Amino acid sequence: MTNYKLNSKNLSKLTKQVAIPQYDRSNVKTGIVHVGIGGFHRSHEAYYTDQLLHDESITEWGICGIALLDFDSKIYNTLKEQDGLYTLIVKELDGSLTKGVIGSIVDYMFAPENPSKVIEKMASADVKIITLTITEGGYNYSEATGEFDFNNPLIEFDLKNPQAPKTIFGYLTQALKLRKERGLAGFTIQSCDNIQGNGHMTKKMLMSYIKKAQPELAPWILSNVSFPNSMVDRITPATSQSDIIQLQETSEIDDAWPVVCEPFKQWVIEDDFIAGRPAWETVGAQFVEDVVPYEKMKLSLLNAGHSVLGILGALIGYNTIDESVHNKAIRTFLNSYMDKEVTPILGDLEGIDLYKYKQSLLQRFGNIYIKDQIDRICSESSAKIPIFILPTVNTQLQEGGSIEYAAFVIAAWAIYSIGIDEKGEPLLIKDVLETILKEKALVAKNDPASFLEVESVFGKLKDSKKFVDAYLNAYGNILKYGVEECIIRMNDKVLNNI
Repeated sequence: MTNYKLNSKNLSKLTKQVAIPQYDRSNVKTGIVHVGIGGFHRSHEAYYTDQLLHDESITEWGICGIALLDFDSKIYNTLKEQDGLYTLIVKELDGSLTKGVIGSIVDYMFAPENPSKVIEKMASADVKIITLTITEGGYNYSEATGEFDFNNPLIEFDLKNPQAPKTIFGYLTQALKLRKERGLAGFTIQSCDNIQGNGHMTKKMLMSYIKKAQPELAPWILSNVSFPNSMVDRITPATSQSDIIQLQETSEIDDAWPVVCEPFKQWVIEDDFIAGRPAWETVGAQFVEDVVPYEKMKLSLLNAGHSVLGILGALIGYNTIDESVHNKAIRTFLNSYMDKEVTPILGDLEGIDLYKYKQSLLQRFGNIYIKDQIDRICSESSAKIPIFILPTVNTQLQEGGSIEYAAFVIAAWAIYSIGIDEKGEPLLIKDVLETILKEKALVAKNDPASFLEVESVFGKLKDSKKFVDAYLNAYGNILKYGVEECIIRMNDKVLNNI
């Protein structure tokens, strides 16, 4: 069997195996610069844009993918060798695979290699939109203060070295400065990250940086740059070696980094694009006046649900999310968390049946063909928990509601952060605060409440007697009985009596 290396030259040889772009990629100009060309971007925005480009009258919305960080060199080199092409593998609920080559990434750059080239690209008159998937932690937001963290060494570097930045804030500032100096229009900056009010967050953080780095630029940006909020959703697990091999065996495609994802996809966007935008609504996106309620629903249910399944499943010794959700006790616990603690704070959502939405989440989490790795879901929990879970906790504390389930998850995370599961096996913890979390987690073995002193994560939560009491109760019970037995008892509404 002949395997064809995925690139432009071999694209025409793949028509019998998979769907390929039916448009002339050489005619497509870059109108979008995307920072963070990982799996999610390639299963989501790049997919929508690829579908749009099949209308060959649309040639101005190609994507230039920017690999921002040093460890992004692998994806950059892969895309460079494959002419920006990659295979998207949709794992259907029945186990079948829907495969297609995506062609919307028509240019790609490695920022650490040539920062000035990236700045020039962003400043190009053809570029109308900068989109971002830089992870929740990339926004440099302090949970303790609610403000931009100027103590970050990378931010300190960018302030001293504006022409060779390392963070998105340094790049955007210099690109906007050039556009202003050259008399060009501004652009739209669109976050595609899992942050409620992600456009508001992007604007707040960028303006905080600019007021210190280039204060004279601030008024121009406020008049010439827009920051629409958006809600993004498509479960996209890390690509495994078995996915690469399966693609070779079933489709004769040698793709060094295909992307796998679930069939479900959703993109809800505020229609606030100052320099024009693609007609993504023609390929399934939804434009609305206010995306925040939908974003809150998704973050509080889907993303928080992922963290719940990941943390609890990791301690029990599971490797994938589907294993966790197929544990009846964990599934019941998650249902109760969503019903009792999240649903009451969401309010009315026009066009959304919350019961059906929550049931669909359980079905999606349980897709046995996705095999979403728990260590991926648990990675960078210090950035995720303040966004996915703590807003629910804080609202429920204000309203006198239930926080019992969330407190249990935080207690489990404290024990997880020690780095050993309940079988005595090491846990793979990937978190920018890993050292601090582990130090606090070890102290917490004798003084459990000390874990809540990580103020950059928990803010002032340690001052809430109601939460601390629930957390301490959960922590003690997990150590005594183990996660699964505690959840069973909790589901039976007797945990507080054990």
